[in-house]
Amino acid sequence: MPPFATMNRRAFLQRLAALLPAHAAVAVAQSPVRAPQAAAAERVAVVAAASDLKYALEAVAEQYAAQGNPKPKLIFGSSGNFTRQIQQGAPFDLFLSADERYIAQLAAAGLTRDAGVVYAVGRIGIAVPPGSPVQADSELADLRRALAKGRVHRFAIANPEHAPYGKRAQEALQYAGLWETIQPYLVFGENIAQAMQFALSGGAQGGIIALSLAKAPTVAPRLGGFALIPESWHTPLVQRMALLRAAHPEAERFYAYLQGNDARKILAQYGFVLP
Repeated sequence: MPPFATMNRRAFLQRLAALLPAHAAVAVAQSPVRAPQAAAAERVAVVAAASDLKYALEAVAEQYAAQGNPKPKLIFGSSGNFTRQIQQGAPFDLFLSADERYIAQLAAAGLTRDAGVVYAVGRIGIAVPPGSPVQADSELADLRRALAKGRVHRFAIANPEHAPYGKRAQEALQYAGLWETIQPYLVFGENIAQAMQFALSGGAQGGIIALSLAKAPTVAPRLGGFALIPESWHTPLVQRMALLRAAHPEAERFYAYLQGNDARKILAQYGFVLP
Protein backbone atom coordinates (compact mmCIF):
# COMPACT_ATOMS: atom_id res chain seq x y z
CA MET A 1 0.00 0.00 0.00
CA PRO A 2 1.47 3.40 -0.98
CA PRO A 3 2.42 5.90 1.73
CA PHE A 4 -0.07 8.68 2.67
CA ALA A 5 2.02 11.35 0.97
CA THR A 6 1.55 9.79 -2.48
CA MET A 7 -2.22 9.24 -2.22
CA ASN A 8 -4.94 11.48 -3.59
CA ARG A 9 -7.41 13.06 -1.14
CA ARG A 10 -10.14 10.42 -1.46
CA ALA A 11 -7.75 7.49 -1.09
CA PHE A 12 -6.16 9.18 1.91
CA LEU A 13 -9.52 9.55 3.65
CA GLN A 14 -10.51 5.95 2.89
CA ARG A 15 -7.28 4.54 4.29
CA LEU A 16 -7.45 6.76 7.38
CA ALA A 17 -11.04 5.71 7.99
CA ALA A 18 -10.03 2.02 7.83
CA LEU A 19 -7.66 2.55 10.74
CA LEU A 20 -10.34 4.03 13.04
CA PRO A 21 -13.38 2.60 14.84
CA ALA A 22 -16.50 2.46 12.70
CA HIS A 23 -18.29 5.49 14.19
CA ALA A 24 -15.14 7.63 13.92
CA ALA A 25 -14.43 6.40 10.41
CA VAL A 26 -17.76 7.71 9.16
CA ALA A 27 -17.10 11.12 10.69
CA VAL A 28 -13.60 11.38 9.27
CA ALA A 29 -14.59 10.18 5.82
CA GLN A 30 -17.58 12.49 5.53
CA SER A 31 -16.76 15.73 7.35
CA PRO A 32 -13.83 16.98 5.20
CA VAL A 33 -15.88 16.55 2.02
CA ARG A 34 -18.84 18.48 3.50
CA ALA A 35 -16.76 21.20 5.15
CA PRO A 36 -16.91 23.74 2.28
CA GLN A 37 -20.71 23.53 2.12
CA ALA A 38 -20.99 23.83 5.90
CA ALA A 39 -18.68 26.84 5.93
CA ALA A 40 -20.80 28.53 3.26
CA ALA A 41 -23.98 27.85 5.22
CA GLU A 42 -22.48 29.41 8.33
CA ARG A 43 -21.56 32.68 6.58
CA VAL A 44 -23.60 35.59 7.94
CA ALA A 45 -24.08 39.14 6.75
CA VAL A 46 -21.49 41.60 8.09
CA VAL A 47 -23.24 44.93 8.61
CA ALA A 48 -21.57 48.30 9.21
CA ALA A 49 -24.11 50.60 10.83
CA ALA A 50 -24.17 54.13 12.19
CA SER A 51 -24.11 54.20 15.99
CA ASP A 52 -27.53 55.84 16.29
CA LEU A 53 -28.87 52.43 15.20
CA LYS A 54 -27.20 50.50 18.01
CA TYR A 55 -30.32 49.56 19.96
CA ALA A 56 -32.86 49.68 17.14
CA LEU A 57 -30.85 47.53 14.73
CA GLU A 58 -29.98 45.04 17.46
CA ALA A 59 -33.71 44.64 18.08
CA VAL A 60 -34.33 44.16 14.35
CA ALA A 61 -31.56 41.56 14.13
CA GLU A 62 -32.99 39.65 17.12
CA GLN A 63 -36.41 39.60 15.48
CA TYR A 64 -34.87 38.51 12.17
CA ALA A 65 -33.06 35.63 13.90
CA ALA A 66 -36.21 34.64 15.82
CA GLN A 67 -37.88 34.05 12.45
CA GLY A 68 -35.31 31.38 11.62
CA ASN A 69 -32.74 33.48 9.78
CA PRO A 70 -28.98 33.67 10.47
CA LYS A 71 -28.35 36.62 12.77
CA PRO A 72 -26.16 39.22 11.02
CA LYS A 73 -22.94 40.45 12.56
CA LEU A 74 -23.49 44.11 13.48
CA ILE A 75 -20.60 46.57 13.76
CA PHE A 76 -21.40 50.10 14.93
CA GLY A 77 -19.39 53.27 14.41
CA SER A 78 -19.37 56.66 12.74
CA SER A 79 -20.53 56.84 9.14
CA GLY A 80 -17.49 58.83 8.03
CA ASN A 81 -15.06 56.30 9.46
CA PHE A 82 -16.95 53.40 7.87
CA THR A 83 -16.86 55.17 4.52
CA ARG A 84 -13.07 55.44 4.69
CA GLN A 85 -12.76 51.81 5.73
CA ILE A 86 -14.92 50.66 2.82
CA GLN A 87 -12.84 52.75 0.44
CA GLN A 88 -9.80 50.93 1.80
CA GLY A 89 -11.34 47.51 1.20
CA ALA A 90 -13.06 46.65 4.51
CA PRO A 91 -15.05 43.40 4.00
CA PHE A 92 -18.54 44.63 4.88
CA ASP A 93 -21.64 43.38 3.07
CA LEU A 94 -24.11 46.11 3.95
CA PHE A 95 -23.66 49.72 5.10
CA LEU A 96 -26.30 51.74 6.94
CA SER A 97 -25.17 55.35 6.99
CA ALA A 98 -26.55 58.15 9.14
CA ASP A 99 -25.96 60.54 6.23
CA GLU A 100 -26.95 59.57 2.71
CA ARG A 101 -24.08 61.58 1.25
CA TYR A 102 -21.62 58.90 2.33
CA ILE A 103 -23.57 56.29 0.36
CA ALA A 104 -23.51 58.63 -2.63
CA GLN A 105 -19.70 58.83 -2.39
CA LEU A 106 -19.34 55.07 -2.33
CA ALA A 107 -21.83 54.60 -5.16
CA ALA A 108 -19.97 57.12 -7.31
CA ALA A 109 -16.77 55.13 -6.72
CA GLY A 110 -18.47 51.89 -7.79
CA LEU A 111 -18.19 50.33 -4.34
CA THR A 112 -21.92 49.65 -3.85
CA ARG A 113 -24.43 47.68 -5.91
CA ASP A 114 -26.45 50.84 -6.54
CA ALA A 115 -27.51 54.09 -4.88
CA GLY A 116 -29.27 52.20 -2.09
CA VAL A 117 -32.47 53.26 -0.34
CA VAL A 118 -33.41 55.75 2.36
CA TYR A 119 -34.40 53.80 5.46
CA ALA A 120 -35.06 56.59 7.99
CA VAL A 121 -34.63 60.22 9.01
CA GLY A 122 -32.97 60.80 12.38
CA ARG A 123 -33.58 63.43 15.05
CA ILE A 124 -31.31 65.07 17.63
CA GLY A 125 -32.02 66.44 21.08
CA ILE A 126 -30.34 67.78 24.18
CA ALA A 127 -29.85 65.23 26.95
CA VAL A 128 -28.78 65.87 30.53
CA PRO A 129 -27.93 63.41 33.32
CA PRO A 130 -29.83 63.31 36.61
CA GLY A 131 -28.82 66.20 38.86
CA SER A 132 -27.41 68.29 36.03
CA PRO A 133 -27.43 72.07 36.55
CA VAL A 134 -28.70 72.35 32.96
CA GLN A 135 -32.36 71.93 32.04
CA ALA A 136 -33.18 70.13 28.79
CA ASP A 137 -35.38 72.35 26.60
CA SER A 138 -35.91 72.37 22.85
CA GLU A 139 -34.79 75.98 22.36
CA LEU A 140 -31.57 75.45 24.38
CA ALA A 141 -32.55 78.47 26.48
CA ASP A 142 -31.29 77.04 29.76
CA LEU A 143 -28.07 75.90 28.14
CA ARG A 144 -27.53 79.52 27.15
CA ARG A 145 -28.14 80.67 30.73
CA ALA A 146 -25.93 77.91 32.15
CA LEU A 147 -23.06 78.92 29.89
CA ALA A 148 -23.41 82.56 30.93
CA LYS A 149 -23.41 81.63 34.63
CA GLY A 150 -20.53 79.16 34.46
CA ARG A 151 -22.66 76.09 35.12
CA VAL A 152 -21.28 74.16 32.13
CA HIS A 153 -17.87 72.51 32.31
CA ARG A 154 -18.28 69.61 29.89
CA PHE A 155 -20.82 69.19 27.09
CA ALA A 156 -20.69 66.23 24.71
CA ILE A 157 -21.37 65.89 21.00
CA ALA A 158 -20.14 63.44 18.38
CA ASN A 159 -17.10 64.50 16.38
CA PRO A 160 -18.44 66.74 13.57
CA GLU A 161 -15.56 65.77 11.29
CA HIS A 162 -16.84 62.27 10.61
CA ALA A 163 -20.06 61.71 12.59
CA PRO A 164 -23.26 63.05 10.97
CA TYR A 165 -24.96 63.52 14.33
CA GLY A 166 -22.00 65.57 15.49
CA LYS A 167 -22.21 67.75 12.41
CA ARG A 168 -25.92 68.34 12.99
CA ALA A 169 -25.24 69.15 16.65
CA GLN A 170 -22.73 71.76 15.51
CA GLU A 171 -25.26 73.22 13.09
CA ALA A 172 -27.91 73.40 15.83
CA LEU A 173 -25.54 75.12 18.25
CA GLN A 174 -24.55 77.56 15.52
CA TYR A 175 -28.21 78.28 14.78
CA ALA A 176 -28.78 79.00 18.47
CA GLY A 177 -25.74 81.30 18.52
CA LEU A 178 -23.95 79.12 21.09
CA TRP A 179 -21.20 77.49 19.05
CA GLU A 180 -18.43 79.96 19.83
CA THR A 181 -19.32 80.13 23.52
CA ILE A 182 -19.58 76.39 24.08
CA GLN A 183 -16.48 75.25 22.18
CA PRO A 184 -14.08 75.39 25.20
CA TYR A 185 -16.36 72.96 27.05
CA LEU A 186 -16.98 70.45 24.27
CA VAL A 187 -15.93 66.81 24.53
CA PHE A 188 -16.17 64.81 21.31
CA GLY A 189 -17.34 61.24 21.07
CA GLU A 190 -15.91 59.12 18.27
CA ASN A 191 -19.53 58.44 17.31
CA ILE A 192 -22.96 59.37 18.63
CA ALA A 193 -23.15 56.37 20.98
CA GLN A 194 -19.90 57.39 22.64
CA ALA A 195 -21.08 61.01 22.81
CA MET A 196 -24.16 59.77 24.64
CA GLN A 197 -21.97 57.96 27.17
CA PHE A 198 -19.99 61.16 27.73
CA ALA A 199 -23.16 63.29 28.01
CA LEU A 200 -24.67 61.07 30.70
CA SER A 201 -21.48 60.53 32.69
CA GLY A 202 -21.06 62.19 36.05
CA GLY A 203 -18.44 64.57 34.71
CA ALA A 204 -20.59 66.22 32.02
CA GLN A 205 -23.58 68.51 32.29
CA GLY A 206 -25.20 67.14 29.14
CA GLY A 207 -24.86 66.79 25.40
CA ILE A 208 -26.64 66.49 22.08
CA ILE A 209 -27.55 62.91 21.21
CA ALA A 210 -29.77 60.89 18.87
CA LEU A 211 -33.44 60.46 19.74
CA SER A 212 -33.07 56.77 18.88
CA LEU A 213 -30.53 56.34 21.69
CA ALA A 214 -32.61 58.33 24.18
CA LYS A 215 -35.51 55.93 23.53
CA ALA A 216 -33.48 52.79 24.23
CA PRO A 217 -34.80 50.92 27.31
CA THR A 218 -31.34 50.78 28.87
CA VAL A 219 -30.67 54.48 28.28
CA ALA A 220 -33.97 56.13 29.24
CA PRO A 221 -33.55 55.46 32.99
CA ARG A 222 -30.18 57.26 32.89
CA LEU A 223 -31.66 60.48 31.53
CA GLY A 224 -32.27 63.44 33.78
CA GLY A 225 -34.02 65.13 30.87
CA PHE A 226 -34.28 65.08 27.09
CA ALA A 227 -35.79 67.52 24.58
CA LEU A 228 -35.91 67.39 20.80
CA ILE A 229 -34.17 70.18 18.93
CA PRO A 230 -36.25 71.69 16.08
CA GLU A 231 -35.60 70.02 12.73
CA SER A 232 -35.28 73.44 11.10
CA TRP A 233 -32.13 74.14 13.10
CA HIS A 234 -29.98 71.68 11.12
CA THR A 235 -29.65 69.81 7.85
CA PRO A 236 -31.99 66.80 7.79
CA LEU A 237 -30.42 63.51 8.91
CA VAL A 238 -31.51 61.50 5.87
CA GLN A 239 -30.18 58.00 6.44
CA ARG A 240 -29.51 55.64 3.55
CA MET A 241 -28.30 52.06 3.25
CA ALA A 242 -26.73 50.11 0.41
CA LEU A 243 -25.29 46.70 -0.34
CA LEU A 244 -21.59 46.67 -1.03
CA ARG A 245 -20.48 45.39 -4.40
CA ALA A 246 -19.44 41.91 -3.19
CA ALA A 247 -22.27 41.48 -0.68
CA HIS A 248 -23.07 37.94 0.44
CA PRO A 249 -26.55 36.59 -0.44
CA GLU A 250 -27.47 36.55 3.25
CA ALA A 251 -26.86 40.32 3.32
CA GLU A 252 -29.28 40.68 0.41
CA ARG A 253 -31.96 38.94 2.45
CA PHE A 254 -31.34 41.11 5.52
CA TYR A 255 -31.34 44.23 3.32
CA ALA A 256 -34.77 43.27 2.01
CA TYR A 257 -35.98 42.53 5.53
CA LEU A 258 -34.96 46.01 6.68
CA GLN A 259 -37.34 47.45 4.11
CA GLY A 260 -40.28 45.37 5.35
CA ASN A 261 -42.98 46.25 7.85
CA ASP A 262 -41.54 44.25 10.75
CA ALA A 263 -38.25 46.13 10.71
CA ARG A 264 -39.88 49.50 10.03
CA LYS A 265 -42.10 49.15 13.09
CA ILE A 266 -39.04 48.74 15.29
CA LEU A 267 -37.31 51.75 13.73
CA ALA A 268 -40.44 53.83 14.37
CA GLN A 269 -40.47 52.72 18.01
CA TYR A 270 -36.99 54.18 18.39
CA GLY A 271 -38.06 57.55 17.06
CA PHE A 272 -36.91 57.31 13.47
CA VAL A 273 -39.04 59.11 10.88
CA LEU A 274 -39.79 56.58 8.14
CA PRO A 275 -39.64 57.43 4.43
